[in-house]
Amino acid sequence: MTINRRDLALSTLAVSVLAVSTLAPTAPALAASADEEAVAKKVEAFRLAQIAADPKALAALCADEVSYSHSNGKVEDKATFVANATDGKSKFLSIEYQDPTIRVVGPAAIVRFHWIGEQEMVADGKKVSTNLHILMNWQKQGDDWKLLSRAATKL
Repeated sequence: MTINRRDLALSTLAVSVLAVSTLAPTAPALAASADEEAVAKKVEAFRLAQIAADPKALAALCADEVSYSHSNGKVEDKATFVANATDGKSKFLSIEYQDPTIRVVGPAAIVRFHWIGEQEMVADGKKVSTNLHILMNWQKQGDDWKLLSRAATKL
């Protein structure tokens, strides 16, 4: 194998750029990771609020304009979503958000994950499993992140 000056120069340049970018991340990169971490905490808080069927926590996590759509196509506003999620007709035995991805774009965050859940119907004790793909859009409102929309697709 023959290495000429051009190949050597290009490889040296590539290693230098990689080293600089690794050692000195830019301010936007740091901000994005801080926002991603903040959104991740909100997503986990939302999961826990769903399991607990906590109306105050769910309402606090949702924007007033939230559009919450279910895998059956049903779309709910904030009041309807919170009321239905906490009506006591069923309880979550488990909810897992698997393989989450978070991408922050300005004041918006795109969150995707695989939902695996199990609910128990209070009336008859019937257990229902759910296997969904979820898309959430979060919006930064002031210093806080709020759920702006959610869509689900059955897998």
